[in-house]
Amino acid sequence: MARDPAGDVTSQAGPDPGRTGTVKARVARAVFRLFMAALIVLLAVRTYEETAVALARSNGSLRTVGATVTGLTGHTESGREGGGQDGGSGRWFVHTEYTIELRVGDESKAVDGVPDDSASGLQEGQRVEAGLWHGRVVEIDGRDVWPGWHPGAWDIALFVLYPLIMGYLLALAVAAVAYVMCRRDRVRLERRDRAGPWMLGFLVGVAAIFVLIGSAAFGIRPAFWPLVPVGAGTAAALVRLWVVVRRIRAAGTMDVSDGGRPAPA
Repeated sequence: MARDPAGDVTSQAGPDPGRTGTVKARVARAVFRLFMAALIVLLAVRTYEETAVALARSNGSLRTVGATVTGLTGHTESGREGGGQDGGSGRWFVHTEYTIELRVGDESKAVDGVPDDSASGLQEGQRVEAGLWHGRVVEIDGRDVWPGWHPGAWDIALFVLYPLIMGYLLALAVAAVAYVMCRRDRVRLERRDRAGPWMLGFLVGVAAIFVLIGSAAFGIRPAFWPLVPVGAGTAAALVRLWVVVRRIRAAGTMDVSDGGRPAPA
C-alpha cells in the first residue's frame, strides 16, 4: 500500500495475471468456435450443393432451357506427371479447361472449369440445351459441365482442414450424447471417459478418409463424401461411449450392493 500526495491510501498491485489469462483463454475459445462454425457451415453448403446436383442429374429433374453460346475461352496447362524423385510416370500431359458463356433468354450465365471432353464441338453462336439447377448451368446438351469438387480455393481449404472439422464434430457429438446419457442413467462421466470414444471415432474417420482416397483412384468419387468419415466416426464413438456408460453404471451398482465397501483384494 502507498499514500498519494493527497493523503489517500492507494494500492500498487497491478492487474491479476490469472484473470488476464482467463480472459485471453475465453476470447481464444470464442474465436476458435466461430472459426469452426464457419467451416462447418461452408462444408455443409458445399456438400448439399454437390449431392443435390448429382441427384438432380441422376433422376432427370434439371430444368432444361434453350441457350446460345456467346463465349468460349480455353486455358491450357502442360507439363510432366511427376517423375524422378517426385514419382509418377513422367509422361507429358496437356490439360485444357474452358469457360463457357451462355445467353439464356435475357440473362447471361457462365460456367468455369469445363473439361475438354465436355466442351468439345461447342462454338460461339451455337444453340444448345442447358440443364439448370437453381439457375446454375449443370449440363449443356446432356454433357456434364458442373465442376463439382475441384481444386479451387474454398474446396482446397475444406480438403486440407477436413480432419480438423471431423474431429470437432465428433467432439460435439460425443459431448452432447454423454450429457444426455448422464442425465438419463444418472452416471458421471469424466473428461477421460469421453476421450477414449472420441479417439476411436477419429481413427475410424481417418480410416474412412483413406478408403475414399483409394476409391477416388478408381474413379469412385461420391458427391456426399464428407458425410462418410463423419458418419462412420460418430457411429464408432457413440458405440464405445455406450459401452463406457454401461461399465460405469455397472460399477456403481456393484458399489451400492456391497454397501459402499471396497471389494476384497
